[in-house]
Amino acid sequence: MSERSEIKRDGAKGQKNSGRGDYQKGDAVWHNFVVDYKEYSKSISISKGMWSKICTDTFKVSRDKSPVLKLVLGSDGSKTRLAVIEWAMLEQLIECWETNNVHN
Repeated sequence: MSERSEIKRDGAKGQKNSGRGDYQKGDAVWHNFVVDYKEYSKSISISKGMWSKICTDTFKVSRDKSPVLKLVLGSDGSKTRLAVIEWAMLEQLIECWETNNVHN
């Protein structure tokens, strides 16, 4: 994986010189999210410090956007793509989904 190919796959807008400087933090902007891409062949340990940095970088870009960590796990033949978001964001997404869908 290259970040560039994942950004293109997502239809996101890549950040110039991501990680360098004060304002172009994160790897890309996608909808209302600032995305940080990480690839690992088998596993990853996510720490509070890692998540804190992703959040800080997001807020340097915009207070109106939410942080997301996109994990790409696996080898070239088989990849699993996961998104890590805050629980409160998941609750908001569910609330929007429920509001816009009629349940019987």
